[in-house]
Amino acid sequence: MFNKIYVQTKTFIKENYKFLLTLIILFFICTFELPYYIDTPGGLIDVSKRLEIEDSYDINGTLNLAYISEFKATIPTLIYAYFNDDWEIIKKDDVVADNETLEEIAYRNKLLLEEANQNAIMVAFKKAGLDCEVKNREVNITYIYEKADTNLKIGDIIKEINGIKINSKEEALKNISQSDDLKIKVENKGITYERYANKVDINGNKLIGITVSETKEVIPSKNVNINFKESESGPSGGFMMSLAIYDYLTSEDLTKGYNIVGTGTIDEDGNIGVIGGIEHKIKAAVKEKADIFFAPKDNYDEALKVVEEENLDIILVKVSHIDEAIAYLTNL
Repeated sequence: MFNKIYVQTKTFIKENYKFLLTLIILFFICTFELPYYIDTPGGLIDVSKRLEIEDSYDINGTLNLAYISEFKATIPTLIYAYFNDDWEIIKKDDVVADNETLEEIAYRNKLLLEEANQNAIMVAFKKAGLDCEVKNREVNITYIYEKADTNLKIGDIIKEINGIKINSKEEALKNISQSDDLKIKVENKGITYERYANKVDINGNKLIGITVSETKEVIPSKNVNINFKESESGPSGGFMMSLAIYDYLTSEDLTKGYNIVGTGTIDEDGNIGVIGGIEHKIKAAVKEKADIFFAPKDNYDEALKVVEEENLDIILVKVSHIDEAIAYLTNL
């Protein structure tokens, strides 16, 4: 029996080897990953599907986060992207640094999302006139520049800088700016280490070449649950998350039935920060028939250029602080 199967298989391969070889080549061409990534307009995430708030009010419209779809390039997708203005080709080095692993990128994005959500809750409750306690702030190192002169590690939690206790990201950045040679006490996986960091020249500035993120325990006066999927990360949804929480906490519905989209980071004071990929996010909003798009002040000119050049049917609003977004929606 096995001899018969072997003979039949051998005969089939001999008679169809050109076809089989073509399939193998096509499979290789379609799946071989190149040193590029491709960014395209993604979609929207309705915040109401991610939020559960105790004793919240109803919202008739929608408040959405816009996101980008990003994937590794293959030969067919790279060719398609070359002829498609909506697909942006990005070098791998601009996405993943040589000294950084995918696990470290995921760690950083997770902490940035956590920080964004915590800031969003704090800002929303403050604007709504409700109490929100903050405890146990920790400053986490999430990125180290390839040419940095330091033995700091990603995942370190900064405890002291030059003998001064650190209780917030603001304190850490302030103390880092005051000295060129730093002695830094950190904690990593429950173990305390003494590290060093010396400032180096980075694009004309003397920096130690690290990125930090602050996590904290935020205890609002009403229970808030934010539920994101494992694949969803990063800080660029912080502003819209804060705006949505505020809308749920207050009796006046800011949305007034409109489909509203926006993007931007948010800090504890309600300031809205710059993000990447604004072009793709606007196109994602238009694709989903959004009415209004909030763009951070530092992204606005780029966003306006896209809207005007492509005659996109959407209202573009520039914001630098959450108060501006609240005022705009209140006056609709």
